[in-house]
Amino acid sequence: MSKTGVQPPAFWYGDARVPLSARLLSALYGSVTGLRRSAYLKGWFKRHHPGVPVIVVGNITAGGAGKTPLTIALVERLRAEGWHPGVATRGYGREDASAALWVDARTDAARGGDEPVLIAHRTGAPVRVDRDRAAAAKALVEAGCDLVICDDGLQHYRLERDIEIEVVDGRRRYGNAQLLPAGPLRELPERGARCDFRVVNVGSGAPGNGDTGFGEWPMRLLGDSADPMIGGRARRLGSFSGQRVHAVAGIGDPERFFAMLRDYGIAVVPHAFADHHQYRAEDFEFGSRELPVLMTEKDAVKCAAFADERHFSVPVRADLPEAFWVALLDRVAARARQYRDHKEKGA
Repeated sequence: MSKTGVQPPAFWYGDARVPLSARLLSALYGSVTGLRRSAYLKGWFKRHHPGVPVIVVGNITAGGAGKTPLTIALVERLRAEGWHPGVATRGYGREDASAALWVDARTDAARGGDEPVLIAHRTGAPVRVDRDRAAAAKALVEAGCDLVICDDGLQHYRLERDIEIEVVDGRRRYGNAQLLPAGPLRELPERGARCDFRVVNVGSGAPGNGDTGFGEWPMRLLGDSADPMIGGRARRLGSFSGQRVHAVAGIGDPERFFAMLRDYGIAVVPHAFADHHQYRAEDFEFGSRELPVLMTEKDAVKCAAFADERHFSVPVRADLPEAFWVALLDRVAARARQYRDHKEKGA
């Protein structure tokens, strides 16, 4: 694996002993975040609601768990049901994190953030990046959206929400179940249990990628094509079977991407980068230039400027049980009726 990958400490997802300094900092972190959460929930800090249904997608662990593919699936399904959703997100890793910005498929990922640009590219939905997710939601409603999906906003309590969806990495789960930095948790597991839905990312669905328990919804990430990054026809992912390829992933759990490619019989030369890594052409100087380079969509949106005929983007789509969609849509419709009735009474 490439040395550019930033791996979590061994004690997060293994049996290594947690250093005393990390345990002490973890206790401090838990106290501070607990006070902040209580301040919002008790009304000491003001919360804001845009007046339309708000769905928050998030996780309680540091790093990715599959939130962006789920957000894209939510936008597509809700729009198919007649809604006009918009996406509010922070846009991690962008150059000027303090500036609010409308993002579309043509936005430079360095300005808009890799995940917002990917969401805009895949869905065409309005996407607003802002550190203040409540302000982003307000802007989306003013732009004509009748539903707001907040990507990675579980801990952003300033935005009041109607439905919370926790996304869990089915392979790594909560690790040692300790708070940062002693473990991978932003909040304790009880916080996830209070969410309306728990979606478990079981990856490509291959054996060992993760199992679901009672009250959990499985999400498979399906990818079966490779799109050339400088034009041309897409290839079936299986057409690379038996070939060696350079596989590039700068996501929360790069091994998931590599495992998906191996499931197709592809001989993977893995190159793991840090989540939200800003790529340069030099990052792709692997020595064996004749090999194809397969990368995640999230990485591809940052590499268009120097991609050549060897580079392919591998899109994935989130697949969830129909019963999940029925339960979610019923809850969204119920909240929408409440807001509509409230407006009519106030008119």
